[in-house]
Amino acid sequence: MTTLGTGVLRIRTWLRDHPLALDGALALAVYVAMVVGSFADPGAHHGPTFGTRAPAVGSVFLMALGALALVWRRRRPMAVLAATGVLAVVELVTADPPAPVVMSTVIALYTVAARTDRPTTWRVGLLTMAVLTAAAMFFGSAPWYSQENLGIFAWTGMAGAAGDAVRSRRAFVDAIRERAERAERTREEEARRRVAEERLRIARDLHDVVAHHIALVNVQAGVAAHVMDRRPDQAKEALAHVREASRSALNELRATVGLLRQSGDPTAPTEPAPGLAVLDELVKTLRQAGLPVEVACAAKEGPPLPAAVDLAAYRVIQEALTNVRKHAGPGAKAEVSVVRVGATAEVMVLDNGRGTAGRAGGGGDVVGGGHGLLGMRERVTALGGTLTAGPRYGGGFRVHAILPLKARAQEPDQPGAAGRTGEHA
Repeated sequence: MTTLGTGVLRIRTWLRDHPLALDGALALAVYVAMVVGSFADPGAHHGPTFGTRAPAVGSVFLMALGALALVWRRRRPMAVLAATGVLAVVELVTADPPAPVVMSTVIALYTVAARTDRPTTWRVGLLTMAVLTAAAMFFGSAPWYSQENLGIFAWTGMAGAAGDAVRSRRAFVDAIRERAERAERTREEEARRRVAEERLRIARDLHDVVAHHIALVNVQAGVAAHVMDRRPDQAKEALAHVREASRSALNELRATVGLLRQSGDPTAPTEPAPGLAVLDELVKTLRQAGLPVEVACAAKEGPPLPAAVDLAAYRVIQEALTNVRKHAGPGAKAEVSVVRVGATAEVMVLDNGRGTAGRAGGGGDVVGGGHGLLGMRERVTALGGTLTAGPRYGGGFRVHAILPLKARAQEPDQPGAAGRTGEHA
């Protein structure tokens, strides 16, 4: 059974690749059928009889021409229909009873209906039916209502209807195939977009982790180098902070990079993403680095924030305090507040720093071209929120983020919150 099915499939594939051979075989089969049918006498007293008459030489010639024309039915369907129609009319007018030359016209009409549109099928089909039926009725010896004349009308009508049905089915199948291909392309584009978004999110997390902890390591290492000779105890304490900050950086890097692991990779990270629950630890490390920070976090009261909002709020505070520590200058202080306002959570980070040369207050990344504020803006905008950052009146810097508790996805290049953030920054 498998061998038979494979053989049939191969034959169908070969015929599809060689349509002229298929049409030649069809033309031969039609010619044989017409010749065999020409030996039947439909006008016998007791119904059609076979072998009581033989076709004339002219009829055999017309049948051969009609069958030969079918070889080009795919290339020139209208011309083939016109040629076979003329041959059928000649046979109907000159022969009595006529040979079934009209069979080639039926095949040609089917081809026209299958390869053209419906209006063309209606026009050509009705014209063909009218001409052939009229020729049979007016020039034949049988009554106009004879079954032979009605058979010509019926066969031409069925040929047009069958060809139109085949054309409609092909169009339907092509539409389904095109819709499936378009859906496949859409799925691939959506997958690529999600991969790009995930890469951007991981890049932001890596920047937040590295920038914060490396800034602390840099500060504490500078303190240790400065007091190493005169105050070794303080230098040891600073080095201990360096070790703790570096360990925290490695842990967070391991957790973030672990998101890139495949499902079968070993030692997948199990630690939850950081949030406001560990805000006190973040503030503690900054205070140990010499930055006074005051915190008012009313958002911890009540139900917990959504995970994405909680992570975004923590990262905004982390990046803002890191910028304060790096760029606000000596003697700077920072204030952090997180409150719920209706259906939003507002994050505010203020400082009173004077800023280093070439930078505005604590917003080092605003003028210096860094990626800190850009990452904060993209993170907040991805949740449908807004972020404003800029110098404060009278000195210092202000970072203000409004995060909706029900996050709304927004394209980064869409006008709205992202554009306003850039204006303030």
